[in-house]
Amino acid sequence: MAEQRIKGQEVEVIIVEGGQPLNTIRDVRSFDISAQLEILSEGYLGETTDRRDEIYRGFSGSMELNFENPDILDFTRRIVDRARRREPGLVINVKATLQFPSGKRTRVLLKDVFFGEVPMSFGSRSDYGTVSLSFEGSDYSVL
Repeated sequence: MAEQRIKGQEVEVIIVEGGQPLNTIRDVRSFDISAQLEILSEGYLGETTDRRDEIYRGFSGSMELNFENPDILDFTRRIVDRARRREPGLVINVKATLQFPSGKRTRVLLKDVFFGEVPMSFGSRSDYGTVSLSFEGSDYSVL
């Protein structure tokens, strides 16, 4: 019998700001992360193909959130304040918990996350408002 695959309903994403989970920002529509790897190639005399290696360059990702309350605006303000050096000690981590149908639970901890553009969108009268966050960082752990 094949094992069941994980779906979005089994994934919980929590933003951790200064060591405290932001329980008020929970409407995560989508979440993507990528390990940033670069392939290095070098050709040598007397060999008929290049040798390859890789180098780790950190991680990148994105998430899209819906507005449920004004706390998302305060969070984005703090991101901007950190970038403008008004809140230099702020550390933001992102934790994703994956609950597999087998009962196994795995957590991915993205440490010291930095954000790019923070677009807010209201597509139409009937669409929910969204905030899109693109991010990068140096290290992550699978726990």
